[in-house]
Amino acid sequence: MLFPPRLTASAESVGQAARRRGLRTVQSASFRLPDGLRSAEHLHAGPDFADVAAPAYGIAPLEASYDWLAGLPQELTRRDVRAMPIAEAYALRRAAFVKSPNDKSIRAMVYADGSRLPGPDAVEPETPVLVSDTVTFTAEYRLHCLDGAVHTGSRYADGGRLALGPLSAAARAFGADVIAEAGAGLPSAIVIDVGLIDGHWAVVEANAAWASGLYTASPDRALDVILRAAGPAGDVALRDRPFIRPPS
Repeated sequence: MLFPPRLTASAESVGQAARRRGLRTVQSASFRLPDGLRSAEHLHAGPDFADVAAPAYGIAPLEASYDWLAGLPQELTRRDVRAMPIAEAYALRRAAFVKSPNDKSIRAMVYADGSRLPGPDAVEPETPVLVSDTVTFTAEYRLHCLDGAVHTGSRYADGGRLALGPLSAAARAFGADVIAEAGAGLPSAIVIDVGLIDGHWAVVEANAAWASGLYTASPDRALDVILRAAGPAGDVALRDRPFIRPPS
C-alpha cells in the first residue's frame, strides 16, 4: 500500500491498520514514484500523488461523478448546487461557495462574485466547478460508506470549527437514506460528508475514500473502504468502472 511523502496523523493510522492486516506499506520519499518499487496494489494519498502513482501501478482510484452533488434533490442538499465549467461561473454576480468536485485545484471557499475566481491564465475554461448557495452547517460528520451502507464515521466539525466526536445515530441514519436514494450515482466505496442546516440534515459533499482523512472513525473499518476505493484495476467490479478517476 503506497503513501505520499508527507503523512498526516490520519494517514499514519491508516498505515498502522494496513500493517496489522499484513499489508506492506511504502511511503514515497517524494511526489515521484518510489525508486525500486515495482508494484503496488493500493494507495492512500491526495489527488496529485494519486494521479502519478495510480496509472504506473495499475491502481484504479474510485470517485463520485463530478456532478453527483448537483444532481441531488434539494431535500438532500438544502441549498441550490450547480455543476458548470468555470468559464460559466465567471458570470456570477453574487456571492457563492465554489469548489472543485474531486480535487483541490479550485480552492473551496465563498467568492464574492465570479470575478474573484482563478482566471483563464490559471485554469482551463472547461474546468468543472460546483457552485452553491452560501449556507452555515452546524454539526458535520464524515461517513465512510461501503457496499451501500455506512461502514464507519465520525463528527469532524461543529459550528464551522473542528470538533471531533463520535458518529451520531441520526447522522448514520441520514447517510443510509442518502445512499438508498442516490447511491446508484456513487462507487461502492466512497466518503459522504453530511451536516445540519437550520436543524435539517443535508449532504455536504462526496469525497474519494482514498484521499479522505479519518478524524475519529475506526481506522480498521475505514481501511476496508480505502482498499476497495483504490485497488487493482483488474479487480474493479463492473458497476464501479464508470467511477474510475481518469488519468490526468
